[in-house]
Amino acid sequence: MIDRYAVAGNPVEHSRSPTIHQQFAQQTGQHLDYGRLLCPLDGFKATLQAFADHGARGCNVTVPFKFEAFEMAARRTPRAELAQAANTLRFDAPSEGGWLADNTDGVGLVRDITVNAGVALSGQRVLLLGAGGASAGVLGPLIEARPAEIVLANRSFDKAQALVDRHADWAAEHQVRLTARSLDNAGQAYDVFINGTAASLSGGGVPVGPGVLRPGTLALDMMYGPAAQPFLQWARDHHALARDGLGMLVEQAAESFAVWRGIRPDTAPVLASLRAQLDAPLNRTPSP
Repeated sequence: MIDRYAVAGNPVEHSRSPTIHQQFAQQTGQHLDYGRLLCPLDGFKATLQAFADHGARGCNVTVPFKFEAFEMAARRTPRAELAQAANTLRFDAPSEGGWLADNTDGVGLVRDITVNAGVALSGQRVLLLGAGGASAGVLGPLIEARPAEIVLANRSFDKAQALVDRHADWAAEHQVRLTARSLDNAGQAYDVFINGTAASLSGGGVPVGPGVLRPGTLALDMMYGPAAQPFLQWARDHHALARDGLGMLVEQAAESFAVWRGIRPDTAPVLASLRAQLDAPLNRTPSP
């Protein structure tokens, strides 16, 4: 029987994860089937349990279920524990310790920024927008990259402060200044601006003003495809280096693949293939 995986979320029909993982499987000689699993907003746990009960080996989890996925696992990796959210589940049997939860979003984001985009994070000022599952998943690895400062801005200040408080010791250990702010007081002229809200997916505008940018700021939306285009155009209009979340998607998928299959695929050809399919620019920084 072929091993089955899926991306679980709502919505999920837009996801490129099946294409990515099938290319990873071909590249590494792994035999698996990867599909999409649409979960009712009030039925995520039941849907996922049924998927696992029918012999699936694992899944990726997207909006809005990353907190629920974390709760379902018997075991959690340290990065999932820090985030209190999971985007990767491995359906290990009870005799193996039960389900394993991981969060590969942050390592995928950091690799895309530093390797694919060629933008350093060390010593930089970073604005991270949003305090939901996406931002919770990336904050720990962003801190580990040792920027000088990370500001977490969110519509609900209390929610942002709670996420900052949970990461306070981690930030102190890495000598990173970490603070929470409201959206109307997000600050100005950051080196890196990351949109971790669902505003692009819902068709909303950028929830902060252009003052958060300066010429040359890396402005990255975790969304990709048509949903990200208004954000990318807004960033370009204000002389920032615009980047969508496709590279992050591919890099975090490679980490998930390694959790499931024990081998990390080469992401460069897969990302290039997807860029060509979407007819989107690479948005890379110029070579020195």
